[in-house]
Amino acid sequence: MDVERRTRLTPEERRAQLVALGVATLAEHPLDALTIEGLSARAGVSRGLLFHYFGSKQGLHREVVRTARDSMLHATEPVQDLEPIERLRDTLARIVSFVRDHRGTFYSLVRGVASGDAEVREVVEQARLQQADRVIAVFLELGVTDSELLRIALRSWVTFAEEALVESALNTEMPSAQIVAFLERSVKAVAASVASDA
Repeated sequence: MDVERRTRLTPEERRAQLVALGVATLAEHPLDALTIEGLSARAGVSRGLLFHYFGSKQGLHREVVRTARDSMLHATEPVQDLEPIERLRDTLARIVSFVRDHRGTFYSLVRGVASGDAEVREVVEQARLQQADRVIAVFLELGVTDSELLRIALRSWVTFAEEALVESALNTEMPSAQIVAFLERSVKAVAASVASDA
């Protein structure tokens, strides 16, 4: 006699499945629209189960944003074998691709800093700092003198680049190569302005 067996997920697998569904929801809805009720209905599970795993809407948002952040950082990891400028160009190209392939996720990450939850803002800020560190490393390899001003300038450029990506990659049909070239020129100009000031 054949018995149909349902695959039971472990608690860790179920939690990961719910987070992944939350990240997928960002493709069509902003972070603020992601609710316990909506996700439980979409996943076909009880609201109580989501409260068990995440504690609150804010807890759900933190986990979804953290997973989205890690996905973006992994997808845009610099290729260390490349020369510094080629590595920068390649990383910028993959960032533009990620933004266009994961529009809602990127937008929610960028706008996550406006969240009322301090921990969500911290998750977003960690991504910015890591992206800034990647850019700083390129210019240090190119021989630009390390300074507090250089680090401030390049961290500020990351915030500028996010807004430029929202306006260009998300809101226009501008060719990706043109966006990459603009971002490359702008970050070089920022680094050069610091060098000339020194």
